Amino acid sequence: MPTQSAGILLYRKTAGKMQFFLVHPGGPFFKNKDLGTWSIPKGEFLDDEDALATAKREFEEETGKAVEGNFIELKPVRLKSGKTVYAWAIEGDINHETITSNLFEMEWPPKSGKKQSFPEIDRAGWFEVEEAKLKINGAQVGFIEELINMYF
Repeated sequence: MPTQSAGILLYRKTAGKMQFFLVHPGGPFFKNKDLGTWSIPKGEFLDDEDALATAKREFEEETGKAVEGNFIELKPVRLKSGKTVYAWAIEGDINHETITSNLFEMEWPPKSGKKQSFPEIDRAGWFEVEEAKLKINGAQVGFIEELINMYF
């Protein structure tokens, strides 16, 4: 079981303020959860896979949009689960209302024997610093803070 993920922190500057692109996990477990559940678009990878290539692939799978350019490597963070998340930041701008995510399948309702498909990401948004820090998974706040410290 992979214990590492790689992702992209997309950011933009609007009217002199930094905004961060975050995604909300799809599926029934996260439907009514908000603060602390958003994330950078990311996915798992194995030791023999390239982390940045994984991050770019996962971003595209979860949003339907490709990102290219000069990536800034950020310090990895460790989630409560023990998983390490590697991340790269890049400046860019995409329309959060037009993302299209890949699907995953799970038994739902539990123990029903029925399989249902859900989008891996059900929505995305742009958030200014303080709101982004509240919405993102607590362990990932470090990505935002590190990027801000590079600029200010």
